[in-house]
Amino acid sequence: MNMDINFPNLHICLEHVGKNINVFGITIAYYGMIIALGMLLGVSLILHRAKKDGLDPDQCLDICIFTIIFAVIGARIYYVVFAWDYYKDNLLSVFNIRQGGLAIYGGVLAGVLIAYIMCRIKKIPFLQFADLAAPGLLVGQILGRWGNFFNREAFGQYTDGLFAMELPLNAVRSMDDITQEMLAHARVADGVTYVQVHPTFLYESLWNLALLIFILAMTKHKKFHGEFFYFYLFFYGLGRFWIEGLRTDQLKMWVTGFPVSQALALVLMAVALILFVLGLHKSKQNNAQKL
Repeated sequence: MNMDINFPNLHICLEHVGKNINVFGITIAYYGMIIALGMLLGVSLILHRAKKDGLDPDQCLDICIFTIIFAVIGARIYYVVFAWDYYKDNLLSVFNIRQGGLAIYGGVLAGVLIAYIMCRIKKIPFLQFADLAAPGLLVGQILGRWGNFFNREAFGQYTDGLFAMELPLNAVRSMDDITQEMLAHARVADGVTYVQVHPTFLYESLWNLALLIFILAMTKHKKFHGEFFYFYLFFYGLGRFWIEGLRTDQLKMWVTGFPVSQALALVLMAVALILFVLGLHKSKQNNAQKL
């Protein structure tokens, strides 16, 4: 199997990009390693910021551990529910996440719920913790998307744009993600068929990086608890709505056939905008009373 990944318009050719490594006879997928690294760095950032914000890092670590565990479960459940036609005849495959199959919005929803419950138990203001968690979550997502790169999955439709990515057809995770337009523009070289696609993993990683930089730069200008969490929900949703529209592996809503991640992005953007306006209004009222 050819394992090259090319970016022809950038004149970048990455040869023999594997999907896993073998350690003492145990196969470890890059996907899992990258997800784990993203979680570790994300939690480290949260704990670093917690100390500066006057919160107990040990309590925040407890919240992070429970949140991560249930976020992974939520991400898997979300994916399986909206891809049930694939899993219904092979229920054991539900538990196999080595080849992907985690939906980030499922992880976000489950993570927020568990974080809220844990904050109530630990008597930590949820919105204060959520503001700290948003940058950590972004770090995890920035790195985590590169797991899709190694798995040759979560890419978009055919493109010949600057960042176009070329993949050997026999190396992609699922042929269900290959469209007729890709095949119509396929290139054959040395007996290998290549398809050229939008590297949506890269788009989302860069979008999240920009959002992370923005939030960190605005730290000293925070006006109320929840502000950065709402920023995250709105702007991540905005980017996700656009990027999801490019992908060929969309999870669709029942009956309507509308991409579920795009629908959820719109809902969360609206909720975040309303809560941000209410929070800003309350902050201004409190400041006026102090005067």
